[in-house]
Amino acid sequence: MDLQVTFIGTSASVPSAARGTSATLVARGGARWLIDCGEGTQRQLLRSGLGLTDVDAILLTHLHGDHFLGLPGMFKTYGLRGRERELLLVGPPGLESLLDTLHPVIGRLPFRLDVMEASPGAVIREDGMEVRAFHTDHGIRSLGYALVEEDRPGAFDVDAARALGVQSGPDFGVLQRGGEVRAADGAVVRPDQVMGEAREGRTVVFSGDTRPCAGTADAATGADLLVHEATFTSEDRDRAVETRHSTAEEAAVLARDAGVRMLALTHISTRVQPREVRREAEAIVSSVVVPRDFDQVEIPFRERGEPRLVPVQERLGRGAREDGRGAAEAPATLPDATL
Repeated sequence: MDLQVTFIGTSASVPSAARGTSATLVARGGARWLIDCGEGTQRQLLRSGLGLTDVDAILLTHLHGDHFLGLPGMFKTYGLRGRERELLLVGPPGLESLLDTLHPVIGRLPFRLDVMEASPGAVIREDGMEVRAFHTDHGIRSLGYALVEEDRPGAFDVDAARALGVQSGPDFGVLQRGGEVRAADGAVVRPDQVMGEAREGRTVVFSGDTRPCAGTADAATGADLLVHEATFTSEDRDRAVETRHSTAEEAAVLARDAGVRMLALTHISTRVQPREVRREAEAIVSSVVVPRDFDQVEIPFRERGEPRLVPVQERLGRGAREDGRGAAEAPATLPDATL
């Protein structure tokens, strides 16, 4: 089953010419979930080449404006397009009050909005996986999210099954599903005789805005991909502490200690250049990326290889430019408005 993470908005607090505000699209099989929905997210989705996806759920990490101000526009556009199926909206306590405040702007919708004020634990369960919320440290009520797949059965050894006298056909399926069968000579054949070791499921973790904290570290242990904020570099560590954000170095130390396979650094402040963020993190961990908007990470099953960054130019063609089709970073000239 395919699993991809597409970075829709990677800027901190305010958009720049090259980066939109916080939004990340997760696609697993036919399911689509949006982590945060900053200002302009629906337009960013259109520019990404993915189109305005009818997501199954929107998961907000916290209730600062750069993480939710895209909701009214998304909801209204879904309504105008005639969406009828339910949309799950998850966030920390205070979400229902926020929606009450936004109601005059959003108005009536033709679809049901299922609102969940989440505490740590599973918020979505389906098809061999769950999405779990965990506490983070941002100075207000805030959550991170971890997509955790169940382990899969080991590979079925056809030759071993035949050697034990199991006939090809339905009995193979019974063994793969964990049942026992009888061989031609009447002997009982158990799954452990013909199945390899269980194969680990994948884990993808989203920190949201936070200081490095135990909640993120625990969720990220052994993760295939950790998407962690890196609003600042170590030069501005005091500012990071004051605003309850992280530096690239701090995020990298957490990823190293948690044994993360790939670290993706987002929520980049206009105070710093992405290359500086990458350089600081690469001094600590080797597999680190600072994605641009519309870049994507593919996460294969572990036996099939490592996570891989797919730049927007590769997805949409080598002529891609940042106006929706790639780009150079804009100069860091905007004021420091980091929340």
